[in-house]
Formats: sequence, C-alpha cells, structure tokens
Amino acid sequence: MDSSKGSKGGRGKGARKKGVSRTVKAGLQFPVGRLARYLKKGRYAKRVGSGAPVYLAAVLEYLAAEVLELAGNAARDNKKNRIIPRHIQLAIRNDEELGKLLSGVTIAYGGVLPNIHQVLLPKKSAEKADKPPKAPKSAKKAEA
Repeated sequence: MDSSKGSKGGRGKGARKKGVSRTVKAGLQFPVGRLARYLKKGRYAKRVGSGAPVYLAAVLEYLAAEVLELAGNAARDNKKNRIIPRHIQLAIRNDEELGKLLSGVTIAYGGVLPNIHQVLLPKKSAEKADKPPKAPKSAKKAEA
C-alpha cells in the first residue's frame, strides 16, 4: 500500500485544505490575528484568551465605522467628496457619545466647532419694537 496516493492514511501529504483566518470566521474587516499578536507582545496580561482579540477587533471596527459614517455625512453637508480632518472633528464633536469618549483627543487640522457665546450676540431689535414706550421719569414722580 502506497500512502502517498489518496488520503486514506493519517500521515503523508494528502490534499491540503486552505486555512480560514479568524478574521473571516468572525466576519470582520479588522485583523484578529494581528490584534492577538499585539495583545501578547504588549504584555497586558500573562495569557490572552482566544476570544479577546476577536472582541477587540469587533469593537474597533464598530468605532471606525461609526466615525467614518458621521464624517462622511459631514463631508456631504459641506458638498465635498473627500473626508478631511475637519469633517472628522465635526462628526466627533457633534456626537454626544463620541465627543465624551474622545474629549481629551486633539485632531490635527480639525479646527473647532462654530460657536458664538450668547452674550456676544447683538440684542434683538424685535423685542424693542414689541414693548410700549416708557413714560418719562419726571412724569412718574409727579404721579406719586
């Protein structure tokens, strides 16, 4: 019996199947294997479970997708096809949860949110027109 032919025996080089990556198994875009390597090399813990890099990849992918979607909307609002740092800044700072998460982060060339303090705004002329004219002070003293 020749074990090199066919795949009957347990040994030998039979028809070898192509491996499926953990990223594909998890249905993600972010690299699970690379994140596992970073978690191990970073020495965050002595041992790293098999589910930890999958979970981390899923969380990072979700955050990236969220920021990209909001930044894309900001770019479209400004009639642009490309996302620039300004769009990312506007997306993050206008979103309550992302703004809280990234409150201590500075985005290069992001600028600031357009904001004018209420005190600095001009007084409304409409309020003046609605109020009846005041009587002179001398007339009030005479009434008393």
